Amino acid sequence: MEQSATTATALPGGAFLIQTSSPKSTFTPEDFSEEQHAIAQMCQEFLEKEVFPKLAAIDAQEPGLMVSLLNKAGEMGMLGAAFPQSLGGLGEDFVTSCIITEGLGAGHSFPVAVTAHNGIGSLPILYFGTEEQRQKYIPKLASGEMKGAYALTEPGSGSDALGAHTTATLSADGKNYVLNGQKIWITNAGFADVFTVFAKVDGKDFTAFIVDKGTPGLTLGEEEHKMGIKGSSTRQLFFENCSIPVSHVLGEIGRGHVIAFNILNIGRLKLAAATQGASKGAMKTALQYALTREQFKTPIAQFGAIQYKIAEMVIRIMATESGLYRTAKWIADKEEQLREEGKNDGEASLGAAEEYAIECAMLKVIGSETLDFVVDEGVQIHGGNGFSDEYNISRAYRDSRINRIFEGTNEINRLLTLDMYLKRAMKGRINLLGPASAVAKELMAIPDFGTEDAGLFSVEKRAVESFKKATLMCAGAAVQKLMTRIETEQEILMCLADMAMDSFLAECLLLRAEKMSEAGNSLAELAADVLRVFIADAADRITHSGRNAINAFAEGDEQRMMLMGLKRFTKTPPFNTKEARRRIAAAAYKSGVYPLQSSFVG
Repeated sequence: MEQSATTATALPGGAFLIQTSSPKSTFTPEDFSEEQHAIAQMCQEFLEKEVFPKLAAIDAQEPGLMVSLLNKAGEMGMLGAAFPQSLGGLGEDFVTSCIITEGLGAGHSFPVAVTAHNGIGSLPILYFGTEEQRQKYIPKLASGEMKGAYALTEPGSGSDALGAHTTATLSADGKNYVLNGQKIWITNAGFADVFTVFAKVDGKDFTAFIVDKGTPGLTLGEEEHKMGIKGSSTRQLFFENCSIPVSHVLGEIGRGHVIAFNILNIGRLKLAAATQGASKGAMKTALQYALTREQFKTPIAQFGAIQYKIAEMVIRIMATESGLYRTAKWIADKEEQLREEGKNDGEASLGAAEEYAIECAMLKVIGSETLDFVVDEGVQIHGGNGFSDEYNISRAYRDSRINRIFEGTNEINRLLTLDMYLKRAMKGRINLLGPASAVAKELMAIPDFGTEDAGLFSVEKRAVESFKKATLMCAGAAVQKLMTRIETEQEILMCLADMAMDSFLAECLLLRAEKMSEAGNSLAELAADVLRVFIADAADRITHSGRNAINAFAEGDEQRMMLMGLKRFTKTPPFNTKEARRRIAAAAYKSGVYPLQSSFVG
């Protein structure tokens, strides 16, 4: 595999599978600036002062409460942080906007309202609006004076967003479009001032429109009663001869899919950031309970079964965090590069997010499933008390579940991961099949790991490279064998996506642990333990996914050779994960929060 330069140059999107990076070129949370630390602290203090004391009232949807919280957040610059200064924002970079999203992520229903407002509720206008539209809406959205919402989903179109039935018909005088149809699951609908609505012009051209609150013909359904995020306003929208000016067309007629899909790339990474904040908050709750709850006259934190759960929380959170901020910095750097090439802010932001759409899709899955693991084990640590509403972990458990559905289901995002890889390979954007062919040729000549120390993390480096090779071997063979039919083999595609995700996270952890060690970071040994446990477990997961994929498309000698190659690619030396997990749990107990917390206080 190619060795990238040691300067802070980002890899092309998806290229992590075929190229290697150096710690020096990798951005990690330990690289946050003092300003970014201060912003994270501000978000945490906002939750502690304004949100946590009012969680019951938020869940009960006390009239005006969510709006007042959004107004306060707007006054502090949290809503428009990533918007240009010329339009009332703070002009912060993408990494900082992710830090804000994570910093508010533990706020249960509140961050749902925030991210819907300053993400999908505002970005379509910011990136695709005319100058007049931007000047009219963005300053007020940035300050919180106006609240935004995004209306895409319909009763008959969930994952198939382009299957919408809402129509837009040009009036006889050519001055207005008349909308008719229905939207469901619209976050912030109860208080939003402006909606980005998708409809088909003349029933065929998928197009976005700006629709103001109070427009005649627009009515709202009652608040939905949901399993979780109960404080989030979720309503249906009904359009009955809803007439809007032609000046409210957003972007180009028939190009609504460009808006919908590009905004989702950003939304997916922001969702990963929000779930990180929620994971750390839920972990803190579980930690505090484990340290104070006694059974058999002993704090349950001292029991090995509980230590395993706490350690696994740390491992999964650190892995997700490492991938999140590595990717966020790639996007930030790409934005800057595109601006230097003459792109405007909107083109640069969308272009950067599209470049790393593969990583955004993976991290959406990884972040939401990490949170689901943390809250589920958090309930288990609480025992029977975890099933009671008197303990906040039950709220965290309910609120978590939606994240595997938001921004495209996790199944869709797994399929998209491989779909984007294959399309980029066919267009020549990424050389995937060449390295895959090279890996196939070396199946019988893979060296064992051995026990000799060949330098810092040498065993782990070899493991990460081998994980990538296993993924390339299986993906390349599947494409070669199935050709165009692979699009219908969803089970195989999802196995390959899981292998790619484990390979990506293993490399992110490796680079972070190396960088911490080289810098003499006091938590470097903890990071090394996390890395080694992750690699030991990832080897088993990649073996499982790879075997399932191979057995689904290969037979005979080809199958036997690939299974043998998979076994060798996922061979790792013996490592005592039990003792490493106990050390990781001890570090968490000592800190009282996620122990690798470099910018958030938990």
